[in-house]
Amino acid sequence: MAAAATMAAAARELVLRAGTSDMEEEEGPLAGGPGLQEPLQLGELDITSDEFILDEVDVHIQANLEDELVKEALKTGVDLRHYSKQVELELQQIEQKSIRDYIQESENIASLHNQITACDAVLERMEQMLGAFQSDLSSISSEIRTLQEQSGAMNIRLRNRQAVRGKLGELVDGLVVPSALVTAILEAPVTEPRFLEQLQELDAKAAAVREQEARGTAACADVRGVLDRLRVKAVTKIREFILQKIYSFRKPMTNYQIPQTALLKYRFFYQFLLGNERATAKEIRDEYVETLSKIYLSYYRSYLGRLMKVQYEEVAEKDDLMGVEDTAKKGFFSKPSLRSRNTIFTLGTRGSVISPTELEAPILVPHTAQRGEQRKHLESYLTDCYDAIAVFLCIHIVLRFRNIAAKRDVPALDRYWEQVLALLWPRFELILEMNVQSVRSTDPQRLGGLDTRPHYITRRYAEFSSALVSINQTIPNERTMQLLGQLQVEVENFVLRVAAEFSSRKEQLVFLINNYDMMLGVLMERAADDSKEVESFQQLLNARTQEFIEELLSPPFGGLVAFVKEAEALIERGQAERLRGEEARVTQLIRGFGSSWKSSVESLSQDVMRSFTNFRNGTSIIQGALTQLIQLYHRFHRVLSQPQLRALPARAELINIHHLMVELKKHKPNF
Repeated sequence: MAAAATMAAAARELVLRAGTSDMEEEEGPLAGGPGLQEPLQLGELDITSDEFILDEVDVHIQANLEDELVKEALKTGVDLRHYSKQVELELQQIEQKSIRDYIQESENIASLHNQITACDAVLERMEQMLGAFQSDLSSISSEIRTLQEQSGAMNIRLRNRQAVRGKLGELVDGLVVPSALVTAILEAPVTEPRFLEQLQELDAKAAAVREQEARGTAACADVRGVLDRLRVKAVTKIREFILQKIYSFRKPMTNYQIPQTALLKYRFFYQFLLGNERATAKEIRDEYVETLSKIYLSYYRSYLGRLMKVQYEEVAEKDDLMGVEDTAKKGFFSKPSLRSRNTIFTLGTRGSVISPTELEAPILVPHTAQRGEQRKHLESYLTDCYDAIAVFLCIHIVLRFRNIAAKRDVPALDRYWEQVLALLWPRFELILEMNVQSVRSTDPQRLGGLDTRPHYITRRYAEFSSALVSINQTIPNERTMQLLGQLQVEVENFVLRVAAEFSSRKEQLVFLINNYDMMLGVLMERAADDSKEVESFQQLLNARTQEFIEELLSPPFGGLVAFVKEAEALIERGQAERLRGEEARVTQLIRGFGSSWKSSVESLSQDVMRSFTNFRNGTSIIQGALTQLIQLYHRFHRVLSQPQLRALPARAELINIHHLMVELKKHKPNF
């Protein structure tokens, strides 16, 4: 770095010296030249001045030393003074050549100068013209803005006038009473179409005048008198016309539906009265309601009187309850009870009255029903009615009619429906509670001879419960289900009381199974399979059936059953060695089963088919008994396979389990 600094100082000194000598040589020839008498002003380039800053010179020298030409010159050892003079000479030659070129082109330069001067004059005139044009445009722009503002103001005034014209036109059209309207209201009959058209126009004008009066429009006073006179005339004509039509209903043997239909065409008359003369409208409404009320009352009285003649001849009485025995006797002066008491506990075809087609079917015509010998229940006399199904049907008829009225938006009958239901529900609950009490108080010993077939009281209950459950499915009622639950409990207790009258357990089970099966079958015809009643009786039937199968297998195979249970208990407790002492018993069981099982199974099958009225139920019981017998014999085989009994000689006499299954299938009854 010291060597580089030494070389930079030497190069700076050489350049300063070369520059000083060159300037001294140039002063000679240039000092005496023409036009160069004044000294050369170098300004910031004057390195001889005191203001020259050597630090900046160092920067320039360092930059020049990095130049490629300077580097090349320093490498080749070129003399800087000689090289500087050569450069100055070339510059002087170029300067002289440039001066000669300017002298040669002096004429062209002068011509160019003249042209430029002429152009300046032309441009000056153009500038003046453009300035004037700009000032003209400024004035025109201000005028355009003024016109635009005036145009906007005119448009606003035009829209305002058009809006005022539209409002005034509507006002005038609404207030002006045309001559056609006056002529039609005063002279045309009310039945003509033009009277109705002009009446609607009069109603619209009256409404418009009332609206404008509320806004304080003074012009309404000019037409108010005319409109009031026309309104009074129209109200008078309409009142006379409608009252005349209503009075025509009162004539004997008049089909009031025809004038009623005719009045529908003039429904606007009543709307006009409601809007313009409410007192007259109320008078007409009261007359119409009073007239039609009397007509309907007379019709209903006549209809009810005729219905009285076609009521059902056999009506349930207070003694026709579920728990009343068929053999009950009445006193000498008592009238006979219902000929077929079971009819009041069955739904039959009565359930069709709540179907949608029957609900909307035409009403019953009394004289037609009487002529065709039809008979209908008259559930109007609730105080003397003890038919719970009939009352329950009436309840659901009312509920369905109430739903239909709600869908059709007819709320006027809501209060009537509630009043009818308030009469029907207490009566239905009372009859149901009376049936529950009758079953609870029934004494099995007063029912006559005992029989294992289904009891008539349980059949009544099955039909009755299935009827109520099927009706109650569409519109459920919790109170009804509670009462049915109480009735079911009492019927189950009744069945158990009757079964207790039999001496043998087998007869008791046969009676219980027959009754449970019958009730379950009837319920499943109408009620859902998952209903509470069906599930309850299904469980009871399964439990009693299993118990009956065990009771059925006990006489012929009781010893085998007892041994298998005892042996399995010993094996489970780890006392299988005690089986060695049972060889004689086991041998007797094997030989006894092999000699008597076929006759026992045959006797068992015949006994089951005689005991049960439902063949399908009997078949199911036989299948269950045979299945349980096979399982029992299979368990007997497993006990004999124990080491303690495996060497027993009698094992060779065992019947093959598969052979036993094939033989037992032959005893399966087919229907």
